[in-house]
Amino acid sequence: MFTPLPALTPYTEDVMIRKTSFLINQWIEYLLFGMGFTMALIVAVQVFCRYVLNQSLFWSEELARFLLVWLTFLGASTAYYRKVNPGIDFLYLRLPPFLRKISSIFTHLASMALFIVMVIYGYQFAWFVRLQISPALQIPKWIIMSIIPISGIILTVHALAFLFAELKADSHDH
Repeated sequence: MFTPLPALTPYTEDVMIRKTSFLINQWIEYLLFGMGFTMALIVAVQVFCRYVLNQSLFWSEELARFLLVWLTFLGASTAYYRKVNPGIDFLYLRLPPFLRKISSIFTHLASMALFIVMVIYGYQFAWFVRLQISPALQIPKWIIMSIIPISGIILTVHALAFLFAELKADSHDH
């Protein structure tokens, strides 16, 4: 017999987006470790080759630079998820609970707007450089620049999770 699925409630979407946000961030943290370790290893090998062997690796600086770009954007998404990005909250803390909730909702909506701008213009920029090739690694530059819209999407998912959690929370939870 066919049993219909239960109707989705607002809390179901909330749980799904929070779990998605958590899983994305968990995966990114592992990726950040691997990329950071790889970048440090590449730079160490380059220094050894340059100063001990007197031979330079022609591709190492470019790869380290590209890894740093990806580390920066992915690291920003993890910082946002963990809420360790810089902020000034002395006025926010003095607001009554209801205004804190309104302020927090507005902040999440404004953040999502900026993240969507990252996605749109990041995609346009990656498309603009799609035919350019990096000199040393000979890879298309759109691969490097694709981190801008990718991180914008990730940041938007995190912002949605924060917004849903804020909407679900009681105003006295602040």
